[in-house]
Amino acid sequence: MSKMIYLDHAATTRTLPEVTKAMEPYLDIYYGNPSTIYEFGEKSRDAIEHARETIARTIHARPEEIFFTSGGTESDNWALKEAVSHYERTHEKEKGCILTTPVEHHAILNSCQELEQMGCGISFLKVDQTGRVILKEVEQTITERKNVCLLSVMYANNEIGTIEPIDELGSLARKLGVIFHTDAVQAYGHLPIHVGRDRIDMLSASAHKFGGPKGVGFLYIRSKINLPAFIHGGAQESNRRAGTENVPGIVGMGKAAELAHKRMRMENRKVRYLRDYLAYRILQEIPDVIMTGNRKFRLFNNASFCFKGITGEAAAILLDTQGICVSSGSACSTGSLEDSHVLTAIGIDSQWAQGAVRFTLGAENTREEIEYVVDKVKMVVADMRGS
Repeated sequence: MSKMIYLDHAATTRTLPEVTKAMEPYLDIYYGNPSTIYEFGEKSRDAIEHARETIARTIHARPEEIFFTSGGTESDNWALKEAVSHYERTHEKEKGCILTTPVEHHAILNSCQELEQMGCGISFLKVDQTGRVILKEVEQTITERKNVCLLSVMYANNEIGTIEPIDELGSLARKLGVIFHTDAVQAYGHLPIHVGRDRIDMLSASAHKFGGPKGVGFLYIRSKINLPAFIHGGAQESNRRAGTENVPGIVGMGKAAELAHKRMRMENRKVRYLRDYLAYRILQEIPDVIMTGNRKFRLFNNASFCFKGITGEAAAILLDTQGICVSSGSACSTGSLEDSHVLTAIGIDSQWAQGAVRFTLGAENTREEIEYVVDKVKMVVADMRGS
């Protein structure tokens, strides 16, 4: 098979042709600054507000609750850092505490590390062997600590695909008076999300994970959450996030969101079938391999494995020579010699964790491609094991 087979959609996705087409006029025709008062600038402003309304509908939010950012990392930083700042301002400088999990993306974990150096408390919830939060511990920790200002739990894990009990976490946080944030970068555009039903106070998303352009995302902030501004300057984004807006990117994200939610059910069914076929063959035909993550509560496109006796990064490089793009874990951790923090948190031994390989499928993949991939994975693993 001569063409490239792309199985790393959790890292990024192709910008859809319809998205590129929607963006083009705002690159060279309607290039006016949205903050200007003349009609030419109003075209850009109208395009931004149309995208805001589209995205709000997809999560059952109000348009004024959607704030555009440069992506998931900025959205996560904003949610955590300003939630802590708000707590300290309203509690006479008392230091707050963030409650999160050890399987979060590094945008959360590294933000927590910085906040901890500034005196904020950080508590990590235990997760089970599939990466799911233990709900009983959430209530116990919030009740005991008293100063928990934010509960932040990712919607779905970027490495092992496990989906967290978001609705139960949201209900628990609301009952106990704690702001609830979820990093939904892997979930938005792939799973139906209802912020009201699930009592989500803040939600982060990134366009390039669901067919949109890179460098643009959004943060949903529930209207009753009075979070301070994150970037200071002009009056953009209701005085909460200054800077001239990335109009083409925002337009592209709005179009990608519209398409993702229109095609969600059909594409999920197709991709789930291919994922299940890939997983079945690998588990049946390759010895000494385990599938990580939760089998039931799992992203439909994720198949993550640990192969004993190999290194995942070397396997990914060898598969690349066969025209196959996969990951040895999170794209943000590539090149790290340490075991995945996610696999460590769920109790995977180092001799297994070193052999982690993640396959994340997309709607453009075919059964023919998956058959080719399985054959090449079998060959690469056998060669690396010397068998």
